[in-house]
Order: sequence, then C-alpha cells, then structure tokens
Amino acid sequence: MPALNVDFSEEELAELRALAQDTGEPMKAIVRKATADTISRHRALREAAEIFQRTFRDPALADAISAAGIDDGPAPRSAGQAA
Repeated sequence: MPALNVDFSEEELAELRALAQDTGEPMKAIVRKATADTISRHRALREAAEIFQRTFRDPALADAISAAGIDDGPAPRSAGQAA
C-alpha cells in the first residue's frame, strides 16, 4: 500500500496523540479519516461550483430574470459620486 510521511509540529503531534487516546482510535485512522473528509468536502465544493456556473451561464435564466423585471446590475451613479 502506498504511504505518505507527514511532518507535524510537536504541538500538533501532542494534540493528535491526545485525540487518539480520547477517542480510542489509532492516530493513523484519525489522520486517514480527516484526509478522506477533506477530499470529500473539496469534491462537493467543486461539484457545487460547477453547478452554480452552469446555472448562471444559462441564457434562459437571464431571460427569466429580465422578464421578471429584476435588475441585479450595479446601481446607477449620480453625476456627483466619485468613482
């Protein structure tokens, strides 16, 4: 099985050891679970971003917003406002 050596500060390692003792889980299992959770969260965020982009690129959405009279553009500036 492939492996990865990870360096921790003394404080991080002490906290990891304490967590392992508190939960009764091996340190490797805690690190593996944290890594899997991070990968899963990243994947979900990436998928959500793709859905968001696809949705807001849809010309039908722009037409629907326009037809509803929603103006989501910047507020008009008066002549006296600074840029």
